[in-house]
This record gives sequence, structure tokens and C-alpha cells, in this order.
Amino acid sequence: MRETAGGAAVLDSAIAEEDAETAVAAERLRTGRWGYRACKRSFDVVFSLIVLVFLSWLYLIIAIAIKLDDPRGPVIFAQTRVGKDGKEFRMYKFRSMVSDAETRLAQLLERNEKTGPVFKMAHDPRVTRVGRILRKVSLDELPQFANVLKGDLSVVGPRPALPREVALYTPRQRQRLLVKQGLTCYWQTRRDRDSITFDEWVDLDLLYIRQCSAWADFKLIVQTVGCVLTAQGN
Repeated sequence: MRETAGGAAVLDSAIAEEDAETAVAAERLRTGRWGYRACKRSFDVVFSLIVLVFLSWLYLIIAIAIKLDDPRGPVIFAQTRVGKDGKEFRMYKFRSMVSDAETRLAQLLERNEKTGPVFKMAHDPRVTRVGRILRKVSLDELPQFANVLKGDLSVVGPRPALPREVALYTPRQRQRLLVKQGLTCYWQTRRDRDSITFDEWVDLDLLYIRQCSAWADFKLIVQTVGCVLTAQGN
């Protein structure tokens, strides 16, 4: 807690004001801003259809590569994630880890390199050879365009968390769930995203909720394409 010379604590009040601002912005998005919401959903549907149809050849190549590298597991990994307002859904990814990755997680928890409820390792031993390539260029995320088409996700929005992570959220961190989760966000396009704390990650998500607009979404999509082309994934 930060204090002034007179001893008055100001950090908590600053955070409360920020939370209130985020809540107001989310409520405006929920009950108004019809034009932006219509444009955002229309873009999500059209863009997802384009990706799913015109990159179908790439989906096939990735599926074959995954099976050749590790034939024991499925091509698509489906996992329960938490979306807007805490609603759970099944999110799809190309499998980038060994088939028993979830059962091996408990052995790796003490090597977690991320703060907060999120687990991340720069060199996770569960990642397969093909999986490392897919993650580097973010191609493991391609099946999530099916989630966007279904309405589970948006192209732009806070990344969806696991239920076990959400169970540990503080009230402020739960504000990430006030809008539809997405494929890309401010955190996703940060070059130092693996070194920032979870609270900084939340700060970026709440900033997006307060600033979201068609122009902000467009810039994030362009920045994400740049991250993919320069292989900034992990």
C-alpha cells in the first residue's frame, strides 16, 4: 500500500476508482454502443469464415504434422475455459503438448515462472517438437476461430482463463470477465509479455475494456499479425 507524507493511504482508493471506471465502461458496452457491438460481431463472423475456409489447407498440414510427431494423442485439444460473465465453454487448440500433459502438470507447479494463478514455463518439457513450432508462430490457436464463429470468443478481447485460475481471482481480477474473451489482446501483443506480472496483465485487460473501439480492435489485429510474422509466440 502506498502512503502520502500525511499517512493517508491512496493506492486502494486509486484502484477502486479504476475498478469503478472499468465497471461503467463494461456496463455501457453491455447495454449500449449498439453500432460498435454489431460491427464487432459482424467482423468476427466474416473474418472467422475467411480464415476457416481459405486456410483449410494449412489446418490439414498442421493436423498431419501433429500426428506424425506424436500419434498417441488427438489433433485437436479441447479444454474448458471461462468466458464472459463466468460462463464456461470448450475452447479448441491444435495439440502442442504430449497427450498426458494435464496429469504431468502437478509435477511442474513449483517451476512456475508466472505470478498469480497462471502457470507458464518458457521451456515446458510437455511441449512436443511440432508444438514448439506451432506456439512460436501462434498456429496452435487457429482452431479457436471456430469458437469465434460460435460466439464463445471474439477476435479481440481478454484471453480466456481456466476455471482453476478464475477460482483464485480477486474481485478486481474478475473484471476481466465483464466482456467477451478473445483471441488477442493488449497482453498478447506485448514484446515483454512473458516477463510482466499477472497484475500487469490484468491492468492491460481492464484498459482494453475502458478503451475498446473499432479502431483499438483494428490496431490490435494488425499488431497481432506482426507478432505472428516475427514469431514472438512461446
